[in-house]
Amino acid sequence: VAAMGLEHVVVTSVARDDLPDGGAGVFAETIRQLRDRCPGMGVEVLIPDFNGHEAPLRTVMDAGPDILNHNVETVERLQAPVRKRARYDRSLGVLQRAKAYAVELGQAAHTKSSIMVGLGEERAELSQAFRDLRAVDCDILTIGQYLRPTADHLPLVRYYHPDEFAEMKAEALALGFRHVESGPLVRSSYHARGQV
Repeated sequence: VAAMGLEHVVVTSVARDDLPDGGAGVFAETIRQLRDRCPGMGVEVLIPDFNGHEAPLRTVMDAGPDILNHNVETVERLQAPVRKRARYDRSLGVLQRAKAYAVELGQAAHTKSSIMVGLGEERAELSQAFRDLRAVDCDILTIGQYLRPTADHLPLVRYYHPDEFAEMKAEALALGFRHVESGPLVRSSYHARGQV
């Protein structure tokens, strides 16, 4: 990262449920090392839900990320088929507690989440998901098209038109998100540097 001269970095991993702290210590140490070696660089972490445990989330927030990202991925009704081990309410709780910890620690950390479309959700369900994220003071939202990676993954129900992505962006901004990226190829790290 230092050799590349990056101004913003996104750190992510697979869920580490095999570790007692869910990998929180690795996230925290990575943030600290980045801060030490690259002062002034933006640091974003895309974390799992740590099975809803508060201590791992606090460990990550104590390290001071600029953006704490945890993706809800889809609307509440589709959580079970899309996210086998995660829960919608737990994900919202992670974002809410992260913001509360940041305030408690005097940090200016922003929270962020991402939603994929095209899995069979209704437009009204997406609107509700946007409202649910704002209700926990989520600052940044990314909305992208689900693309089926293999035949073993969930089937694609439909493609959204770029105009629909523009409409969703306008709706989310009107709800109070500080920044929204919305488009067919948008992923959670898309234009990440410009989101702070």
